[in-house]
Amino acid sequence: MPETPVNPKETLMGSDFFRMRERGTNFRTELIAGLTTFVTMAYIIAANPHILGNAEFGAGMDIASVTVATCLASAFATLVMGLAANYPFALAPGMGINAFFSYTVCGAMGVDWEIALGIVFIEGVIFVLLTLSKAREAVINSIPLPLKAGVGAGIGVFLAFIGLQNAGLIAPQPATFVTMAKLADPLVYPKILLASIGLILMAVLMVRRIKGAILVSIAFCTLLSFIPFFKQTGDQQALTRITLSPTLFQMDVLHAFKPEFFAIIFTFFFVDFFDTAGTLVGLSHRAGILDKQGRIPRVGRALLADALGTVFGAAVGTSTVTSYIESAAGVEEGGRTGLASVVTAVCFLLALFAVPLVGLIPAAAVAPALIIVGILMMGSIYQIDFKNYSEAIPCFLTIIVMPLTYSITNGIAVGFLSYAMIKLLSGKGKEVHPIMYVLAVLFGIFFVISPMFR
Repeated sequence: MPETPVNPKETLMGSDFFRMRERGTNFRTELIAGLTTFVTMAYIIAANPHILGNAEFGAGMDIASVTVATCLASAFATLVMGLAANYPFALAPGMGINAFFSYTVCGAMGVDWEIALGIVFIEGVIFVLLTLSKAREAVINSIPLPLKAGVGAGIGVFLAFIGLQNAGLIAPQPATFVTMAKLADPLVYPKILLASIGLILMAVLMVRRIKGAILVSIAFCTLLSFIPFFKQTGDQQALTRITLSPTLFQMDVLHAFKPEFFAIIFTFFFVDFFDTAGTLVGLSHRAGILDKQGRIPRVGRALLADALGTVFGAAVGTSTVTSYIESAAGVEEGGRTGLASVVTAVCFLLALFAVPLVGLIPAAAVAPALIIVGILMMGSIYQIDFKNYSEAIPCFLTIIVMPLTYSITNGIAVGFLSYAMIKLLSGKGKEVHPIMYVLAVLFGIFFVISPMFR
């Protein structure tokens, strides 16, 4: 889709630069959307340092430095997304891949965190080169529309699952893997009640079509969390020390080039690639950004924001940066342009000076937003023809595997593999784009050689 040239005389915050009028939005809506996205994903500021700073089983990085690095990397990548791609999508160090970085690569495999950062830096550079060559764009455009709808619906289920987990409603169970939490437990029911209040308030505001419903609900529940009855021990933490020197430019790129680390580089590369691809597809589908061919306009710029964010993140001291599915909360508030991302990026920078306030937002206050957004993203399931088994089965596998394995990449991998195999073996192989067959082979290799599955 051709882009309208930007007049250099237009101001950065003007509606013409972000094409707000064209996309049916305005400054107030984008502001609320950007704030909502930030509040919904602000937990990463506390969660990422906690994971990378684990000295007993993980990387043992400096927690204060990783906190600053998290804010800076998130702000940088999100700002690039907003200004270059003009999309309301935010980025930050990815959950899941940061655990792999800390607990598997550094903890179990004994790799120094400086070398691990070097590995992340290398895979980020590879991403930049691939993005500039438009290879990543070609891959995303080769994904058939039903699978894109399946990815969007799968992300919705995944978001709702995370929301129910944060609300304290579901808990791990050895025999059934997950189960209902012990509702009578005094450590459990205040959290569930707080999340329930937020969910009902959010739903009522949305039904009444009140702008900022998600943000209002999160703010209200955060205030309620200060009442002793609702307060969760260890859930709200403040960090007062601010520094970056322990991790800044500490990545060891030279030693990361050793052959024994190639499989790890491949794993980081693969997970980041398809986490971002899946998230962009799902968010674009929900935001109504896909064109008539089911492609994402300016997807190359969006992918470049992710790639540059990963390189920048490794330089300042954090694991792989990727697009965040929590951006869907801002999309649901009406965010349609990069101005929302600029607002989110500014919030991440301001968070450097208000880390204690960010850390005071409890998980239970954010949980309703994830559940509501998950419900709304499930709407893409209507674009799947469930009478066409060659497409329905791969799409369903994509949807169900994401939450059950806690990974967008795993869901995409199983979906793509089954799609290519079912189409080929049922005599419909010509309906599959050649790139999809290449991806199916690569996913098979990924499952075999990746340290994540050993």
